[in-house]
Amino acid sequence: MMMALGMFTFGLPTIAYQELQRTTEWRHGSTSRIGTNPASQFLGRGEDTITLPGTLLPGLVGSPLSLDTLRLMADTGKAWPLVGGTGKIFGAWVITSISETQQIFFEDGTPRRYEFTINLKRIDDGRTDMLGSLTGIIGGVVRRVLGGLL
Repeated sequence: MMMALGMFTFGLPTIAYQELQRTTEWRHGSTSRIGTNPASQFLGRGEDTITLPGTLLPGLVGSPLSLDTLRLMADTGKAWPLVGGTGKIFGAWVITSISETQQIFFEDGTPRRYEFTINLKRIDDGRTDMLGSLTGIIGGVVRRVLGGLL
């Protein structure tokens, strides 16, 4: 396991990212002053974001159902605990965007390769009611799979 977002685990069987890019901001307000430099005041933490770009190769590495699962998790609007494979707890995060590019197709139009980018944003504000549950998400993925087979 590379990392877990809620109960979803990133890794070779599901979806593996090639990079983890994290940006943390701090806010500083500025007020103009006559005859001198502007005054600056520290206002606190700003946004904390993680970007996970990667490649999905169905049959070799990962499953396209993983992207569907992550999209369903994002649809809930809830925050998910993010825990690294080493046990590091990153806090509560929401999925802000998922982009995918499908490439190299089989005769029936099934992609052999997916390039993806997943963007997360930290929203630790102490509200536990914002934390998501995968119970409904798993059912949604099963319905999508079965719907595609019927």
